[in-house]
Amino acid sequence: MDLVLAIALGLLGSLHCAAMCGPLQIALPLPSHGMGRALTGRLIYQIGRLVTYCLLGVVAGLVGKSIFLAGMQRWISIALGMAILAGFFLSKKLAVSAPVVRLIFRLKTAMSAQLQQRTIRSLALLGGLNGLLPCGLVYVALAGAVSRASLASGILFMTLFGLGTMPTMLAVSLSGRILPLSYRAKLRAAIPVGVCLLAMLLILRGLALGIPYLSPDLAGGTACCRLP
Repeated sequence: MDLVLAIALGLLGSLHCAAMCGPLQIALPLPSHGMGRALTGRLIYQIGRLVTYCLLGVVAGLVGKSIFLAGMQRWISIALGMAILAGFFLSKKLAVSAPVVRLIFRLKTAMSAQLQQRTIRSLALLGGLNGLLPCGLVYVALAGAVSRASLASGILFMTLFGLGTMPTMLAVSLSGRILPLSYRAKLRAAIPVGVCLLAMLLILRGLALGIPYLSPDLAGGTACCRLP
């Protein structure tokens, strides 16, 4: 269920990404030697971004596994769900800390340097750096990956999230324009639905109500779901 939600979150989240990162997608340098090379470059860029999400999934998976082994999975799952809901409703009121500002500045400086080049390598690095930019939806996906409580599942969750973002981001990159404002506004209205669904799913999982796949009995010493 939550793996399907990972793809859906990526698909819906890509509309937000198109608005925030659309100008960067359009400004990507065009490698020489024709349009075939340009298409390859943009695919490499998206793969670079996906690789970063996979690496973040490794970290999230290890954290989730440690939490599971420590017997705190239920409470962490509930805490993550509540944190997502709180962050969603309070995000506009929270100030960005100085370390985060410095991190963003350094990332943008590194990305600007790569934008000056016209190579496949620079596009791959740009994609990888783009995946590190602070993004609320990526944090939501990471929370979902942590809740999976295993290394492989954490990587899979972030991979599916990244794949969900690729169609829209690639389309924006190739079309040379961002989605029309009216169309984007309507579709972006669905983003809160995916965010809140994931938060509620994390809370339900932590409650361990014994509902197969949705809220398995984590208190019974196992995280697997079995049909009666």
